[in-house]
Amino acid sequence: MKANYLKHIFSAALVVAVSLGNVSCINDLDISSIDPQSSSSFDQDAAFVKQYALLGLTGQKGLAGTPDLDGQDEGESGFYRTIFNCQELPTDECVWVWQDNVDIPQFTNIAWNSSSQRTEWVYVRLGYDITQMNFFLDQIADNTDEESVRQRAEVRFLRALHYAYFLDLFGKAPFKEHFDNELPVEKGGKDLYDFIQKELDECVADMYEPGQAPFGRADKAANWLLRARVYLNAEVYTGTADFENAKLYADKVINSGYYELCDDYKLMFMADNDENQKAMKEIILPIRQDGMKTRNYGGSTYLICGTRTGGMPHMGTTNGWSCLIARNALVYKFFDEDEVPMIPENAEVPGQSDFANDEAIDSWDAQYGVRTQDMIEAAGDDRAMFYSGAGGGKRTMDPKSITGFQSGLSIVKWQNIRSDGASTSHTEYPDTDIPLFRLAEAYLTRAEANFRLNQKSLAWEDIKTLRAKRGCTKQPTLNELTEMYLLDEWSREFYLEGRRRSDLIRFDCFTTDKYLWDWKGGVKEGKSVSDIYNVYPIPATDLNNNNNMHQNEGY
Repeated sequence: MKANYLKHIFSAALVVAVSLGNVSCINDLDISSIDPQSSSSFDQDAAFVKQYALLGLTGQKGLAGTPDLDGQDEGESGFYRTIFNCQELPTDECVWVWQDNVDIPQFTNIAWNSSSQRTEWVYVRLGYDITQMNFFLDQIADNTDEESVRQRAEVRFLRALHYAYFLDLFGKAPFKEHFDNELPVEKGGKDLYDFIQKELDECVADMYEPGQAPFGRADKAANWLLRARVYLNAEVYTGTADFENAKLYADKVINSGYYELCDDYKLMFMADNDENQKAMKEIILPIRQDGMKTRNYGGSTYLICGTRTGGMPHMGTTNGWSCLIARNALVYKFFDEDEVPMIPENAEVPGQSDFANDEAIDSWDAQYGVRTQDMIEAAGDDRAMFYSGAGGGKRTMDPKSITGFQSGLSIVKWQNIRSDGASTSHTEYPDTDIPLFRLAEAYLTRAEANFRLNQKSLAWEDIKTLRAKRGCTKQPTLNELTEMYLLDEWSREFYLEGRRRSDLIRFDCFTTDKYLWDWKGGVKEGKSVSDIYNVYPIPATDLNNNNNMHQNEGY
């Protein structure tokens, strides 16, 4: 396949290597490649599937070999992984233990600059995807049949989602609505915010009714939830809050008549979450993943393999990367500091070769109550999916430095195991879909909006409803429902789902000393950092190639 450079689209390094699958549904992502610059044919259905495949794939050959983006690390530069890293690695939820990797100390400590490779990866990925969406929308602009109208609406939704990430991460975007050789213009703040809301308002009528879309395609509830998300952050983006509309659209999702909260939290993050009806009723829009057909290093492979190390029980994968662990601050949202279940310091831990199998590890761990089921029981919360046992090595919660995978507790929320306990047939690359939108977000959005509108009792009811579905043995009293309690509840519900930085910024906690966590600012006890880090820098490479773009203040 020919790789054509699209000069002046987003960056001189950006290569359009378009892969369009000859596929009839999102479940079957067998990708073949067609280059829109060199082929006179246009397969609309295949091109439409490509728009969703952009969320979960990185190129034309699965793992690596023919990447979408020239000059980028294919494994590192996928849509979800780049967003996840920017939204999670600088926060109170997790840390990447290999501190010698590119940009990792800067992300751990909140200290990046305009030459950051990881911020460039997400910037270029978002721009590339939007370029593909503009191409598709231009190709079918005049089609009036019902399916074309619906496809156009869904792709406009996906484009609005990408622009929403631009707005959230950078405060602005290199903006284009059409596939041409014109330089993108800079659009940010209220202008970009208004465009996103206008797009979502205009396309919603032509989208599927709630729950009627094939699993993996966006419906009206996804549209409403994205609108609620953007409205909830309106003050960050525009300087003016709009909690009334955040509440309005969250309420539309909750009362859509289809979606329901799952009463077993773990089901939403397991290998059969695209088959389990309880999970599917809460998941509004997933990124589809399959251990054979969508192999990549940037989706649920990253989430599952990255949080596992060799020797851990019930890994669900043969590929433990030993990369991502919990920061102490996340664990303390479920436990008091002196009550975290841990192997005693004076306990003699067997060597890994002494454990014959998972059952042997479980048996040894059970004596100290450090299995995941013990953690959940001790926390009184089904969401406390941590592991502090001996499998993979003895862990500590008081490291003097981040030295390896045992420098914190393991997070086992994401799993490549089926809900019946069986392993999948794909033991290296997971089958677990990523819930990009799920109903719990609407409940917490409405709760926060009501709280900020001085309707605390209504917020309290939504928090109680959600926690009851999560097996929480303790419900907050009305007096306990404070701003920081809400911020903690966002984390308890959504940790390691790629949104934490946005929540911290909205609560004025990301850069300030209002809330400190371990290694914030580069010190163990945490310290405040400059407010410039509330947005990421525009990559220097794009500034050099597009004089319409201007650097964010302070970089």
